[in-house]
Amino acid sequence: MTQHHLMPTVALLLSAALFFGYISPTWNGSIAATKAAIAGDGSVLASAKQYVAEQSQLASERNAISPADLQAIGNLLPNSVNNVQTILDLNAIAARSGLSLTSANVAQGAGGSNIAGNAGASSGPAAGALGSGVANAVESVDLTLEASGTYAALQKFLAGLELNQRLLDVESLSVSGSNTGVYAYQMHVRLYWLR
Repeated sequence: MTQHHLMPTVALLLSAALFFGYISPTWNGSIAATKAAIAGDGSVLASAKQYVAEQSQLASERNAISPADLQAIGNLLPNSVNNVQTILDLNAIAARSGLSLTSANVAQGAGGSNIAGNAGASSGPAAGALGSGVANAVESVDLTLEASGTYAALQKFLAGLELNQRLLDVESLSVSGSNTGVYAYQMHVRLYWLR
């Protein structure tokens, strides 16, 4: 064979060796892995863009709510328990209704968590009634209230609690009888707040 005919054969063998020895493994190995990483990063980037768009939409919707309505929502489900203010509010409702609030104590036991908020979410019927997503974000505290007054005053007090902006449940109510028309009441009240 002449050198003229040998060159194309060597070039063909060299190109085949180069293709199978370097180009194909590189293309199918590190380049394929890099393409997969780029595709994965692209989906993460798309998710991040969607998150930013949703966050912007929620922020604009929040900004569209009037400050008075935001205050009402904050009153309904505050982000902390101010036990002094809560008791003052309950006492004011009792005074307006003609009921005398004689004591208010944080209840110990099932259902509520302590004022510091280091216990878990409430268990019991109230937590289940809120739904799983909301129940995980909501804490509660149980109060035991003792009061005295007429039955009409108790009705006004309960109506005042119902119209109060603060989210609460009257869990139980016990009445001690009297011959004078003034009764002693003991109530178990559950108050909620956001974590």
